[in-house]
Amino acid sequence: MVTVDEDLAEAVSDELTDAGASSVSFLDAGDQPLFEPPLGTTPVWAQTRVLGLFEEDADLAAVRLSLEQHFGADKFRDWSEETLADQAWERAWLEHFRSMRFGDRLWVCPTGFSVEEPGAAVMLLDPGLAFGTGTHPTTALCLEWLDAAELDGAVVLDYGCGSGILGIAAALLGAGRVYAVDIDPQALVATLDNARKNGVEGKIETFLPDRLSAFESDVVLANILANPLMELADALRLRLRIGGRIVLSGVLAEQADAVASAYALKGFEMEPVAISEGWARLAGVRRV
Repeated sequence: MVTVDEDLAEAVSDELTDAGASSVSFLDAGDQPLFEPPLGTTPVWAQTRVLGLFEEDADLAAVRLSLEQHFGADKFRDWSEETLADQAWERAWLEHFRSMRFGDRLWVCPTGFSVEEPGAAVMLLDPGLAFGTGTHPTTALCLEWLDAAELDGAVVLDYGCGSGILGIAAALLGAGRVYAVDIDPQALVATLDNARKNGVEGKIETFLPDRLSAFESDVVLANILANPLMELADALRLRLRIGGRIVLSGVLAEQADAVASAYALKGFEMEPVAISEGWARLAGVRRV
């Protein structure tokens, strides 16, 4: 692991990958919050730790020398190396991920866990490449809304589906059809895989935004970010029938009024904002 200025982070990552790193990650080296990076970008910090994972027999001295020759030794700070004990990494996350309950009926469980409770709607979901396991307040707020909603037979649009957690939850809670949309093809793969794991693949269709078929939904779910949500107000309105419900999250508490106003201007009657750990969930009804 090494600390570099933000303008070098991507280039150093590429060099580590070319040198044989199995994976490369970015970490914050200066306690700098990044609340809302632009869509399609990789967030880095002013001081970024670049972490490369190599096989045990890798020549790390040669890797370091190559980086210093390429970029200059003065560009690197806090170089460190650590040998990790072998373990079943694919299950290591279970130490921190347990079954979680949202509302009265809905549970999210990792593989190998179960819930013995009458009437429970149980979603099996393991952490993966696509965002969304229910641990973040924005996801939890949306799941709680879904648990309390009347979804029997509903047509649902999950815009920015990530792992598919919201759309799959809607399907498990009675929705008849779910359209899952994301700009990342990997998210669509993860959504379909998770849908099959939960036996609701027949209810869910996935789309890139520009491939979305024509339809009108009863419920729109969008857990994204404040600025994209405001930009999407017209597009999401047109995907929702008059009288349909919209649920928005990925919004900081201080951004909630601006997002609510943007949707009120488009004909939505917005409800009081729900707040959890500094994040907001907005809900409303399309009136016109």
